[in-house]
Amino acid sequence: MTIYIGLGTNLGERVLNLHNSKLFLEASIGSIKAQSSIYETKAWGVEGQPDFLNQVVAIDTSLTPPQVLDTMLAIEDAMGRVRERKWYTRLIDIDLLLYGSLIIKEDNLAVPHPYIQDRNFVLRPLAEVAGDIVHPVLKKSIKELEAACLDPLEVWAYEV
Repeated sequence: MTIYIGLGTNLGERVLNLHNSKLFLEASIGSIKAQSSIYETKAWGVEGQPDFLNQVVAIDTSLTPPQVLDTMLAIEDAMGRVRERKWYTRLIDIDLLLYGSLIIKEDNLAVPHPYIQDRNFVLRPLAEVAGDIVHPVLKKSIKELEAACLDPLEVWAYEV
């Protein structure tokens, strides 16, 4: 199954944080078959934070959605993520965006990610690797969602 995972970081060595998270993902979830460019944006949700770097990876996995979630949370913990408050600074944030065309709504797991359509910093890199994929709930392609997104935060390519 191909899944799409969003990565974000705004603390420490941000490029290294993305790199290390991808190493953990490949070692524990599956092979990365595609990855977007790295994008930079102002923080979404809470102002006054350092800028974020974001990236999306496509991974082939045999894990179930709950196993993927548990593994992603373990990777965040292993990398030193501290959860101070919602939408605040973090060494790494790993989000399951899409798991094939599955729709899951549970207390601790929502697939597709409920905010995909609201965030340019997710849509831009996701469109790069999966622009023609149709959102299983909204029934629009990722490119269409990106074109219609009302998020005012600019997203720009980050030069490594």
